[in-house]
Amino acid sequence: MAPDVIALVLLGALLHAIWNALVKAGSEKSLDAAMIALGAAVVAVPFLPFVPFPAPASWPLLIVSAFFQFVYFQLVAAAYRAGDIGLVYPLMRGVAPLIVASTSGFILKEQLSSGTLIGILTICTGVLTLAFEARKGGKHAIMLALANACVIASYTYVDGIGARLAGNPISYTLWMALLPPFLLFAWAFHKRGVAPVIFHVRHQWWRGLIGGGGSLAAYGLALWAMTKAPVATVAALRETSILFAVIISIVFLKERVSPFRIAAAGLIALGALLLKLA
Repeated sequence: MAPDVIALVLLGALLHAIWNALVKAGSEKSLDAAMIALGAAVVAVPFLPFVPFPAPASWPLLIVSAFFQFVYFQLVAAAYRAGDIGLVYPLMRGVAPLIVASTSGFILKEQLSSGTLIGILTICTGVLTLAFEARKGGKHAIMLALANACVIASYTYVDGIGARLAGNPISYTLWMALLPPFLLFAWAFHKRGVAPVIFHVRHQWWRGLIGGGGSLAAYGLALWAMTKAPVATVAALRETSILFAVIISIVFLKERVSPFRIAAAGLIALGALLLKLA
C-alpha cells in the first residue's frame, strides 16, 4: 500500500472511532445510530451536484448496501444492549476483516502476499485481545456481534465492488449515504411512534450532524482506498480505529489503562506497520 493510501485509511479510522464514541455517549443507542445515518445523508446532499452520477452498473449494489447498513445499525444497537462494548465492538470489528481476508481470493480473485496476511492477522489479534477485558455479556451478545461481523464483511464486499463499478468512489459514497436513513427512520417510527423520534431528532441533531459527517468521511476514505489497494488489506487497516478508540477512552473519558488494552494497542500498531512494509 502506498503511504498516502495508508495515511488516509488511518484518518478514516480515527473519524470512525470518534463517531462511535458519540453513539456510545448517547442515551438512545438505536435512535442515535439512526441520527448518525441521517447526519451523513445531510452532509452528502450539498456535494452531489459536484460529482458525476454513479455508473448504472453500481446501482443495484447501492440498494443492497442500504439494506446491509440497516441490518448493521440494528445489530449494533441490539449487541450493545446485550453486552459490554469491550466485548461486542472488538468482536464485530476484529472478525469482519478475517472473513474478508479468508474469502477475498475466492470472491475477488485478489492475491495477498504473506506479509500482508501476517499484518492482517496481527491487527485482528490485537482487536480481539480487547474482548478479554470485557466484564459483561454472554452467549447472546457474542452471537449478535459475530452476526454483525458477517454483515460488515458483506457490505465491505458490496461497497468495495460498487465503488469500483461506479467509476468514482466519492460519488458512490455520497449516494450510498442517502438510502439507509429512510429505512432506519421508517423502522423507528413503526417501533416507537413519530412523536418520540421527532423529539429525539430536535434535541440531538448536533450529534447526528457531527457524527454523520465523520462517518461519511471515514467510509468514503475507505472506499477510495479500496480502489487503490486490495479490499482485504484496507478492511484490516481500518480496524486501527480500535487503537484510536483506546486513546480517546484514556485521554478524554479518563478510563483505566488495562494490560489487555496496552497489548491490543501494540498489536494493532504493529499490524499497521507490517501492512506498510508488505
